[in-house]
Amino acid sequence: MEEELLIAFDSTQQALRAEMLLEYAEIEIDIFPTPKEITAGCAMSIQFSRSALKGVRLLVAEQNIEIRGIFARAAQGDGYIELGGEGEVQ
Repeated sequence: MEEELLIAFDSTQQALRAEMLLEYAEIEIDIFPTPKEITAGCAMSIQFSRSALKGVRLLVAEQNIEIRGIFARAAQGDGYIELGGEGEVQ
């Protein structure tokens, strides 16, 4: 099973905008409640597979979507870690 990542947002407006644009780009996503371990201003996150990361990052940058960050589940399974620059997450 492929690893799932989350995009967290500081505003619901940006989350809804990202949802619409990602669906339009035919990137498979799920709406997911923002985990309590991730501090964000919006209770809604978007979940997607790691294989879509490059496309998601490109869309976020091109469309100037304001995000809190992109997160992966910690290796031990408790909590989340924020992914850094593109070199870290290839």
